Formats: sequence, structure tokens, C-alpha cells
Amino acid sequence: MNIKVIKTERINDKNTGLKDFLDKYIPKLAEKSIVVVTSKVVSILEGNYLAKDIIDKEDLIFRESDYYARTNNSKYGFRLTISNNMLIPSAGIDESNSFNHYVLLPKDSYKSAKIIWKYLKNKFKLKYLGVIITDSKTTPLRWGTTGISTGYCGFYGLNDYIGQKDIFSREMKVTKSNIVDGLAAGAVAEMGEGSEQTPLAIITGSKQMRFKETATSKKEIEDFKIALEDDLYYPILSRVDWVSNRT
Repeated sequence: MNIKVIKTERINDKNTGLKDFLDKYIPKLAEKSIVVVTSKVVSILEGNYLAKDIIDKEDLIFRESDYYARTNNSKYGFRLTISNNMLIPSAGIDESNSFNHYVLLPKDSYKSAKIIWKYLKNKFKLKYLGVIITDSKTTPLRWGTTGISTGYCGFYGLNDYIGQKDIFSREMKVTKSNIVDGLAAGAVAEMGEGSEQTPLAIITGSKQMRFKETATSKKEIEDFKIALEDDLYYPILSRVDWVSNRT
């Protein structure tokens, strides 16, 4: 598998137009390429950010979360939240590389991924193309951030091994390989988290990808999620005093 990052200009509130951005920086793509774009760039180009002087960050976190922890016990000042079925700090609101604004997560990353997918697929006359929109997350008991997908298009995000046999003929009961988050992690590791100015990447040569000619369906999006009470970490998560914003 090969990951090629693409350096761009600094993206800020002066930049508009997702398709213009793609035209400027995405080279001619080969069949079965995967285009990776950071969620921050997508949000900025879609205008999903707010000036810091017009809203309190805590109020913004409460507004943008599906669930937020009632108390903030983090020594680093981050509030634990669940947003878009991701356990992330501060509802994914970003202040780094954000021109003195709060940059929010894209309003609908799957919709944005589909727009990018359709546009580039038609532009380069491709049958198979993948698109991943990424963010960064922390992992409990580990320092550092790793990439995660907030939305994807053009392939199956999970490879299901349930019912198959392992190399010793033991039937697998729960194993599913999270292809999209694995690819997101690899791309984000190459794109960096600081001043690299490489918010784009092209992945080629993945052996585990199962491309398809249609966009990610609503059923696929729902099947990708785990309900809180079904999650392996529910015994821990259930102890948090969550406030729900879901109606």
C-alpha cells in the first residue's frame, strides 16, 4: 500500500469552494485510488466554523455534542463527548490551524464524501474510487492521536469475518475488520498534525479494499455504528453522567 500526501496552501476563511480546491490539488487519479481529505479542510471550505469572540466554547461543545459529560474532570480542560457516534473530546471542535476560529466537524461527512466522490469519479472517468474524510482521536491509556474516518464513499468500510474460520479452523464469532478507520489512521500519520500543510493524501495498492460503484447507503452507515449499550466499553461509558442532546 502506498500513501502519497499533497501539500497545499494554508486553508482559511478566504478559501471557498470544495470543487475548486479539488481541481487545484488533486492530480489525475488511477482506478481504485482512495482520496483522503481532513475534516478540517472540508469544514472550512463548507463554512462550518465560528469566530471565537461570538460564542463561548463550552456552550458550543454542548450544542455540537450528541452527548456530553455533565462534569469536566479532565486535567487538560477537555470535556468528554459523543458526537457522530465517536467518543471524542470537545465534540471535535478544533482550534489548531484555525485562523482564530472554532472549526467544527462537517455537518454531514458522508454527504461531503459523496460530493467529492461523484465529482472526481466523473472528472477522471473512473469506475472505482474511494473517498475518506478524516479527523483525529485519542485512544484510552495511550499518548498521541490517530486518524479516524468521519465519513467515506465508494467502498465497504467493514470486512466481516463472522462465521469464517481462522487458520486453526476456529469459527470467528465477532470479528469485523475496520478497513476505513485503518486507512484513515495510516493517512493521518503521513499527513501530520502540525504545520505540515498536507491535508490531502492519495492511497493506492490497498489489498483489503472492496470497492463498489455506489455511494455509502444509509444502512451501511447505521451498520457501521455500535449502540452505546452494545459497545465493549459500555461498563465504563455507562458510568459517565451523560447529558443527551438527542430529541
